[in-house]
Amino acid sequence: MRKSTQRLVRRGGDPEVMMDINTTPLIDVMLVLLVMLIITIPIQLHAVNLEMPVGVPPSDMIKPEKVQIDIDEKSIVYWQGLPVSAAELEEKMALLAQQPVQPEIHLRPNKDCSYAVFANVLSTSKRKGLSKIAVIGSEQFVK
Repeated sequence: MRKSTQRLVRRGGDPEVMMDINTTPLIDVMLVLLVMLIITIPIQLHAVNLEMPVGVPPSDMIKPEKVQIDIDEKSIVYWQGLPVSAAELEEKMALLAQQPVQPEIHLRPNKDCSYAVFANVLSTSKRKGLSKIAVIGSEQFVK
């Protein structure tokens, strides 16, 4: 007799009891649970809900003036195109800080200027309370 037929037929002609777990009911239960989970999950929205302000924006917005400060390769500081000393720079920045709407300061250093002069301009503006400072022309420093 073959081995497979020996396993099925025992003494007295009764089939042998299978000792393996029947996984079919387990798979059925898992599939039912999966379907229930999919049905009960709410549909996700791909939108961001924002609370936007209501009303009309003010029409008379005052745009701040722009002050151009340049530092050339000899580390000379220019205020709106005119050379200034360190004392004059402090005076002009103190006057700007007293204005109700602070102007934007566009600081444009040359790549060959002294870092100490550049740092002095930045620290002076901070001491005087000016916060709208932009360093422009930085593309010259990229190699």
